[in-house]
Amino acid sequence: MLNIRYELAKELKAKPDWDNLGFGKYFSDHMFIMDYDEGMGWHDARIVPYQNLSLDPACMVFHYAQEMFEGLKAYRTPNGEIQLFRPQKNIERMNKTNERLCIPQLDPDDVLDAIKAIVATEKDWVPVKDGTSLYIRPFIIATDVQLGVHPSKSYKFMIIVCPVGSYYAEGIKPVKIFVEREYVRAVKGGTGFAKVGGNYACSLIGQQKAEAMGYSQVLWLDGVEHKYIDEVGAMNVFFVIDGVVVTPALDEGNILPGVTRNSCIQILQKMGYKVEERRLALDEVIEAYKNGKLDEAFGTGTAAVVSPMGLLDTGDFKMVINNNEIGEIAQKVYDALTGIQWGKCEDELGWIVKVC
Repeated sequence: MLNIRYELAKELKAKPDWDNLGFGKYFSDHMFIMDYDEGMGWHDARIVPYQNLSLDPACMVFHYAQEMFEGLKAYRTPNGEIQLFRPQKNIERMNKTNERLCIPQLDPDDVLDAIKAIVATEKDWVPVKDGTSLYIRPFIIATDVQLGVHPSKSYKFMIIVCPVGSYYAEGIKPVKIFVEREYVRAVKGGTGFAKVGGNYACSLIGQQKAEAMGYSQVLWLDGVEHKYIDEVGAMNVFFVIDGVVVTPALDEGNILPGVTRNSCIQILQKMGYKVEERRLALDEVIEAYKNGKLDEAFGTGTAAVVSPMGLLDTGDFKMVINNNEIGEIAQKVYDALTGIQWGKCEDELGWIVKVC
């Protein structure tokens, strides 16, 4: 059991309007912090009032981007309990990211203890309304004070939490996606599989272009041939082609191994659907659409859960998918997944971790 020191806030913040949370706008009263120093390892785990950080301008995180982050949620069930959904998978992905970024590994049990502790401390921030949850953001930054390209010898591991509604303003309604052909997000051998800020920073220019044209997100293609589908900026993607659910494979290491993606695959297979994880060319999707065999398309992710695609614009060809309506398969997997997360359905796969 992780030994956590508590320093609780003397004054608490006013809670936000639960009916208008948006995503990532309001933060709770406390945060978790744990330090790392070479020779000492991870130490001094504590929950303290939410506060600004004081960092030297020469901290390595600012100059060489040695950092990582994760994202998961806590849910309030109909009987008032608070639970997590597959947190061990997020912790496993954290350590894989740490390995790639030369950040010291974390004890998985300690991380789970820290997550449960901050959620339990902030239990009054877990919203009740359908479709809302408490978003949990663990992250690590390199804090060595020197300019030189090498791994840091000191780090801070922190967790902040915020009550959230839907990631997209459209909610579960279909979103419009633009295919990015000029820029790339990741390549084999890079950090595409890792949860690092640099992946998102380099995607902003494509996202900015898409939003200027009225689209919600960018669909990224592979970084070598610019023909195979990778993922959407905030989601993994699924296409239902002639009744078969197809999602890009992870074996190139340029696609984030989403926890929601993995969960959706298992749920779909349990429902009896055929799921293929393989390379998927954009031209194959276009051809399927022209032949009337593109049944539906949707994205998955912790933030958005399941988000149907209503329009996919390749730049020279626009595909209106399933009459711009949520498809049967996307709806089924959304209902099954959120039913488990919010405690409305039985957890037959053992994915839930109770907090309080």
